[in-house]
Amino acid sequence: MNRQINSNSNQQPEEFTRVRIPQKSANEILGTVESILGANKLRVRCMDGVVRLTRIPGKIKKRIWIREGDVIIIVPWSFQNEKADIIWKYTPPQANWLERKGF
Repeated sequence: MNRQINSNSNQQPEEFTRVRIPQKSANEILGTVESILGANKLRVRCMDGVVRLTRIPGKIKKRIWIREGDVIIIVPWSFQNEKADIIWKYTPPQANWLERKGF
């Protein structure tokens, strides 16, 4: 029962080279989760200054946890601009990268 000790524990976390950026052509907007309302609904403050009521689609709900303060990408509804769907959640290192790059 020999166990190998991971010698990579002292190394710096690697730099992300590919981070998904919101596409203006697809009407995607960056936002920060302000509060969790329950029933898969969140209140999100978007980069354009609007606070939107968003929902977590079932595809995302089953896979990731979203908490207050998380940075996400949303797509506003075409017929009701104050509501939106969440399509992506950034990890903390990805959010730091976005902040450093000025997004």
